[in-house]
Amino acid sequence: MELNEKADALMKKHKVKLLASAEVPNEHSSYEIYEAPSFEDFDALGTEPAIIAMGEFSTMEIKPAMSPEEVTQMFKHMMR
Repeated sequence: MELNEKADALMKKHKVKLLASAEVPNEHSSYEIYEAPSFEDFDALGTEPAIIAMGEFSTMEIKPAMSPEEVTQMFKHMMR
């Protein structure tokens, strides 16, 4: 519980929001969707000692994703 409380405070510090979380118990998996101002902000959250400690008992895979609108903007910018 203490780690969860620290994680909440650290997410606020880095302006990261947990949007959704789901567990798949028979697979020992969980999925979480976060929103952050930038990948750098999300990455900075991951360097906090309390967050690193949480990762010591699990394996994580982070996949940055974009909304369809963000992808469209990215391609428009690349085509210039």
